[in-house]
Amino acid sequence: MAKSVAREAFNYLVDDLRKTHGDNLASIVLYGSAAAGDQVGTESDYNLLIALNRITPEDLRLSQAPMREWQRLGHPLAVYFTVEELRDAADVFPVEFHQMRRARVVLFGDDPFASLTISDENLRHQTEYELRSKLIQLRRLYIPASVSVDKLCELMSDSLTSFATLFAPVLMLHGEPDPPVLKRELVSATARRLGVDAAPFERVFALRERGAVQPSEREAHELFTAYLTEIERVIEAVDELKLNAA
Repeated sequence: MAKSVAREAFNYLVDDLRKTHGDNLASIVLYGSAAAGDQVGTESDYNLLIALNRITPEDLRLSQAPMREWQRLGHPLAVYFTVEELRDAADVFPVEFHQMRRARVVLFGDDPFASLTISDENLRHQTEYELRSKLIQLRRLYIPASVSVDKLCELMSDSLTSFATLFAPVLMLHGEPDPPVLKRELVSATARRLGVDAAPFERVFALRERGAVQPSEREAHELFTAYLTEIERVIEAVDELKLNAA
């Protein structure tokens, strides 16, 4: 779970939200890398989902005070859903709900993900969409980043964090219902399962480590080429699931 130093802030927030929303408050869920213990220094946010029985503009206005204090501590605004919306939106947000369900800590109320049903076909469709969108963005960002080794290393490092998160549903779609939570383990498991080369991913992860040796300009561009190739192979594996099902 989150570090013990944050527990006081969580307790204060829960008390504040209970006073604010009363019986309308159904659940408060911490999700993401902080809940999974996959934090990177101080960079990981404490992401919250707040479920209410109903949401009106007045309910949102009431949340302004506790959310203002939460943001003052450096955390992002919570995501608000009604309990009914969480049930009905599983076909629209299968990737996001899978991510929340896999790495979550219920701070208050019932667990809204305990009985959630997510369709594999909806999951496959959104997973491919998200992967292809990030691939297109990666190619675009390579253009300005290619002028600097520092910028290129930063691009690879930052993008791998996003891709790694999507490798969890990739593994689920390939028959692994309980993939690892930590990003580095996720990437390694995906490479093994799909038969792609894990070496470029490992080299990119190494760029994030303290004291990492910066590659030369030639090495950085060669790494990007290999990294891009393996991402494309992962996407092809997801796309082939659609072809096999046809």
